[in-house]
Amino acid sequence: MSRLIVGPFNRVEGDLEVTLDVAEGRVVSAHVNAPMYRGFEQILRGRDPHDALVYVPRICGICSVSQSVAAARALAALGGITMPPNGQHVTNLVLATENLADHLTHFYLFFMPDFVRPVYAGRPWHAEAARRFAPHTGERVRAAIAARQRWFTLLGTLAGKWPHTQSLDPGGSTRAIDASERSRLLARVREFRRFLEAVTFGAALEEVAALDSEAALDAWVDADPQRGDLRFFLQIARDTALAALGPGPGRFLSYGAYPQPAGGHALGGGVWQAGKLSPLDVEAIREDATHAWLSDEGGARHPASGLTEPVADKPGAYTWNKAPRLAGEVVETGAIARQLASGHPLVLDLVRRHGASVHGRVVSRLLELARVLPMMEDWLRALRPGEAFCTPGSLPDEGVAAGLGEAARGSLGHWLSVRERRIANYQIVAPTTWNFSPRDAAGRPGALEAALEGAPVQPGETTPVAVQHIVRSFDPCMVCTVH
Repeated sequence: MSRLIVGPFNRVEGDLEVTLDVAEGRVVSAHVNAPMYRGFEQILRGRDPHDALVYVPRICGICSVSQSVAAARALAALGGITMPPNGQHVTNLVLATENLADHLTHFYLFFMPDFVRPVYAGRPWHAEAARRFAPHTGERVRAAIAARQRWFTLLGTLAGKWPHTQSLDPGGSTRAIDASERSRLLARVREFRRFLEAVTFGAALEEVAALDSEAALDAWVDADPQRGDLRFFLQIARDTALAALGPGPGRFLSYGAYPQPAGGHALGGGVWQAGKLSPLDVEAIREDATHAWLSDEGGARHPASGLTEPVADKPGAYTWNKAPRLAGEVVETGAIARQLASGHPLVLDLVRRHGASVHGRVVSRLLELARVLPMMEDWLRALRPGEAFCTPGSLPDEGVAAGLGEAARGSLGHWLSVRERRIANYQIVAPTTWNFSPRDAAGRPGALEAALEGAPVQPGETTPVAVQHIVRSFDPCMVCTVH
């Protein structure tokens, strides 16, 4: 058996290192290391609760809105504050803008460039992959960067700026939208729709969203294989057997995405396993710090009473990341979890046939682009200029609350404790905290660690391409992981 250390990974937000034990051309075991500690949970202690709205967006430069929304929801729960419909729609629009941009970035800038690697030079599609997805120069890469830049101008009107948006509040949005601005926003959303339909999908968004099985997806590809980048990816996925690569734990978590004024979520939540969706018991979440360079005093803890105290020389530790578990079990979160929880038939069929895989995770992200953008059009049309966008409210001197939501990469939770008008404890469990967790006290590997087991390693590879595909299929955000 040999040991291979892969990292730091390029095209990843933050630092990531993976240690692989390899035997007979396969990964036998993996240990995932988040090597960067930043201490936001400690910075927030002793501060005014509203200060969280200033600090937490700065955890990350690419998913800062997700952190803002979770903090605002925690404060709203603490104060019993309810958003007006306009505030809910704008909050959803701001979050969806960031989430869809992250999906676009993941596909064009983070994931597809790996198919340009020399290891694939003998494949019949390699030259076309290089033409489309070569870093910096690929035709579709350049087009996606331009589309992403114009897409983000939505947030100038909706929220003032991005990243580190400051307009989101426990009571809604402090940036009201008038009728003329709504029209301009709709025009920009429709411009992004045209890009997706012409370049990414080669088909109407509604046509993509209506695909209801693997057989329907395959027939759709074969009917016009040259149209759109999704079809091109799916042909590559067939040739490289991505549906069999990187299996997940089989349990999926979603808190539910985009709450609606009338109740419920646009994309429902819950825990999905073996074809069944169950309600989530948030009280069953625990964070295990056995193998983290953090104190594990008291054993695994619920985030409401979580402890973040560095122990840099702790024996047996290999990461700054804690190991979240749900009722003691490993779960996977992300777009694939949201699509399963919301019952999309295509993803249900893919997971039924293959389990979670590199193929299923990428398809789920692109499917979410097709599903959520029309929702954004509806939310914009539902705005009522002249009516309230934010409900004022005060916070109590004491209390405990949580703010839960869905970032692009999956389930994000903020747990807040206030005493004497000051933050006594603040704990964050990010999507990559779940997916890139280390082993727990029972020795169970996290979702990525388990998914890497069995991955092929070709002779002479120092950064195995299969490992790259699996890691990127989870779309890690390491700075959110250790915040």
